[in-house]
Amino acid sequence: MSVAHVQSAVASVNDPEYPDVSIVDLGLVESVTVSDAGDAATVGLIPTFSGCPALDMIAADVERAVLALTDVTTCTVEWLPGPVWTNERLTDRARTTLADEFTVVLRRKDGGLRCPICGSDAVADQSLAGPTRCRSVAWCDSCRNPVEVMR
Repeated sequence: MSVAHVQSAVASVNDPEYPDVSIVDLGLVESVTVSDAGDAATVGLIPTFSGCPALDMIAADVERAVLALTDVTTCTVEWLPGPVWTNERLTDRARTTLADEFTVVLRRKDGGLRCPICGSDAVADQSLAGPTRCRSVAWCDSCRNPVEVMR
């Protein structure tokens, strides 16, 4: 089995919170290696948030996808301590899907937020306590909608 085949299998795994966004598009995949015999794969992942309750679920989904490949008999999934995940690891596809389908906004380098609904910069933080530990809640004064902020 080649690294490309394993990478393709890993790319089929979606994040549990965002069913239309793969873990590759979220920037979780740091490394994929395959043994010389091609029967063992190791996938190194970077968590978006170290306390994420979905880590075990993601690891199990990756293992299941890789073990479904012909000739792969062993798959090891490792949560790596570094590099630290940042939203710069997101692909453009992930950014668009998060904004369009989930009204999730990403903080810009200048600290500002742009509303994924109306495009306004009139977005202010409302609560650091969001629906999950990796998201907070903000409010758009222009369209008067709440939005989630991925930390």
